[in-house]
Amino acid sequence: MTTVATPLAPADTTSGAGVTSRRRSVVWLGLAPFAAYVVLFLAIPAVLAVASGLFDNAGAFTLANLAAFADPNILKGFFASIWISALTATIGAVIGAVVCFALLGTKPNGFLRTTVDSASSVLAQFGGVMLAFAFIATIGQQGLLTKWLISIGVTDNVFVNFNNGGPLLYQIPGLVIPYLYFQVPLMVLTFMPAMEGLKSTWAEANATLGGTRFTYWTRIGMPILAPAFFGSLILLFANLFSSYATAAALVSQGGIVPLAIKQQLTSETVVGVANVAGVLALGMVVVMIVLMTAYAALQRRASRWQR
Repeated sequence: MTTVATPLAPADTTSGAGVTSRRRSVVWLGLAPFAAYVVLFLAIPAVLAVASGLFDNAGAFTLANLAAFADPNILKGFFASIWISALTATIGAVIGAVVCFALLGTKPNGFLRTTVDSASSVLAQFGGVMLAFAFIATIGQQGLLTKWLISIGVTDNVFVNFNNGGPLLYQIPGLVIPYLYFQVPLMVLTFMPAMEGLKSTWAEANATLGGTRFTYWTRIGMPILAPAFFGSLILLFANLFSSYATAAALVSQGGIVPLAIKQQLTSETVVGVANVAGVLALGMVVVMIVLMTAYAALQRRASRWQR
């Protein structure tokens, strides 16, 4: 009795391709609500705000509105936004990096590490009117700390009179204090993964070759962490450069770009130039594009050591 070999039937590749296609369709369908949110509430308003600076009151396209950047008050607002963002970002980055360095000696799943991570996640999002009220109640003109200083005889302090201009908290330099409240936690969240990416084998190799702890940090640790550190610094700068709510609750007049945009929307003050708010928004978008481009480049460089 002879048996005849039956050829194997070819694999049904069409069904596999159909399953993959359906899975991709489900994925895109799940992303549709988020995509609609981004387009309707972020992309379209941003485009309209920026484009408004390129049209006059009659709706005709013009570049004459860019002359607003020559106005001293506009330049002063950009300068104030840049220096306060740079200052708080630098201080917040340094303090946050020190906190991350201290956390390296704790257990990853220990109580202290998880507590700091949880607190940083909450405090990094704590801003706006709530944060302003917390500092008004603490170091405002009638705040607890201010009243206590007055009660012990320190009547002439920065919380009452700063450079003869009134309470520090209600001036542009005073914004540094509440801004640091959420800049430091944000630095901890963004920089801690890079600190955790340092491999113990690098320290062991350094010790084997006779290197000291100082040598390890100056020749291995710090060069590896530098892209992540400066990337986090840029992120902190961008986060504060576009911050509005806290400053609006504390500073009544303009002084930084977000407040100047609000002032221009309510009352145009640059004579002969239309849609100044849109021009300011365009300037902010250009600054943010430059910052995010630099941030992306630093993140790509830092990711080489985190694999």
